[in-house]
Amino acid sequence: MFCYCRLTYMPMSYLYGKRFVGPITPLILQLREEIYTQPYNEINWSKLRHYCAKEDVFFPHTPVQNLLWDTLYYVVEPIFNRWPFKKLRDKSLKVAMKHINYEDEASRYITIGCVEKPLNMLSCWVEDPNSDYFKKHLARINEYFWVGEDGMRVQSFGSQTWDCALAVQALLACNLTDEIGPILMKAHDFLKNSQVTDNPQGDFRSMFRHISKGGWTFSNKDHGWPVSDCSSESFLCCLHLSTMPPEIVGEKMEPERFYDAANFMLSIQSKSGGITGWEPAGAPSWIELLNPIEFLDEVIIEHDYVECTASALKAMTLFQKLHPKHRKNEVNNFIINAVKFIEDLQKPDGSWYGRWGVCFIYSTWWAISGLVAAEKTYSNCLPIRKATDFLLNIQCGDGGWGESYLSCPNKKYVPLEGNRSNIVQTAWATMALIHAGQMERDPTPLHRAAKLMINSQLVNGDFPQQEIGGVFFGNCMLHYASHRNIFPIWALAEYRSKISVAF
Repeated sequence: MFCYCRLTYMPMSYLYGKRFVGPITPLILQLREEIYTQPYNEINWSKLRHYCAKEDVFFPHTPVQNLLWDTLYYVVEPIFNRWPFKKLRDKSLKVAMKHINYEDEASRYITIGCVEKPLNMLSCWVEDPNSDYFKKHLARINEYFWVGEDGMRVQSFGSQTWDCALAVQALLACNLTDEIGPILMKAHDFLKNSQVTDNPQGDFRSMFRHISKGGWTFSNKDHGWPVSDCSSESFLCCLHLSTMPPEIVGEKMEPERFYDAANFMLSIQSKSGGITGWEPAGAPSWIELLNPIEFLDEVIIEHDYVECTASALKAMTLFQKLHPKHRKNEVNNFIINAVKFIEDLQKPDGSWYGRWGVCFIYSTWWAISGLVAAEKTYSNCLPIRKATDFLLNIQCGDGGWGESYLSCPNKKYVPLEGNRSNIVQTAWATMALIHAGQMERDPTPLHRAAKLMINSQLVNGDFPQQEIGGVFFGNCMLHYASHRNIFPIWALAEYRSKISVAF
């Protein structure tokens, strides 16, 4: 089962099995009155078991699936509340708490995400409100607080490592090393210190954990859950920085740590050649039919992703050049299989569907970048030619690109209303076309895109915040506050370097 799915349902099952009900305070009564459209005590919850607002239905349940859930609730559930089956439930609750405690310790009480954090913390409080487990949870609540432009809010989780790796690449593309050396050195230190240097404690395989040594998390080292694209981009940065003067960017990582990173990447490649997000894929795809979550799709098992595969491809091709002897044949096969996976997943219109950004523009940028890193070009790779045509065909009248978040749930390209452009998406498309060699064939589309980005910059150097650009499993949008600056700078830097070469 996919890590997010099992780590969410584990504390939920514990709380349900304990039949926990919190104290009914005046605040709770006020919240009930505010939330529900009828008196709370008059709601027939049994009749509403399968009710879901139509706007939230992304994965509709079949009658067979509803029959299964009803059978478990109305037939099986009462049995487990009676002796001797209740003993089995009591034992199961202890096993669930054991796994909750293990995950809390392995993530230093950050947990894997913002949904799991309160559920695990509440479970620990229900088990023992005076326990050290609960007290340690309290100490890490601040990890989820974020001061946004409109005040304090709770975020899904920190993206420090992800943002840092992307920002470093944008800065390196600017070719201003002499001016920003101290910044690069600090970022290099952060990335080196953020690499996970140990596997989860104890017999982690029995706790359904994969190796973590060598990877990077989305946020920081304490989190303990490496993500493939965060690992790849951080790995790539450290490889680039290892080729630069240490007096400017700091000492490079030890070779063994580069090997650990490569080993982690090799461990999460599937037979298809694709790269998963967190753990190796293994469960059969039919299990997705049991998905109980109406608003998310393909979240029951781990899957392979184009963006993660392309990101890994960039890192592993550079690793192969700088460290050619380490697991030579395996690294070479990794690259060959990853290229094939990306090419095979291309859509008929030349695009790729994106899982982690909006959407076809985002994934197409990643796919082209990965293929180019593997020495594919416009002339020798049909998928790159098709992808180039796709991007040129959807360029907006003002020279930019703009894609609606609706592309994600609809799984087909949807432009922004009024054919507006989005600066971040314009940057993605610009870099994709630059990597595909568009500057050498016809630079006009890129000149128009660069002009739009330049004219969009504010007086203080910032870029305007526009439509949301991140996504989680096709139907939950994510806001990355730093993207509006990282990607336009990165795209303009790459554009400038090509202009310098051309003239």
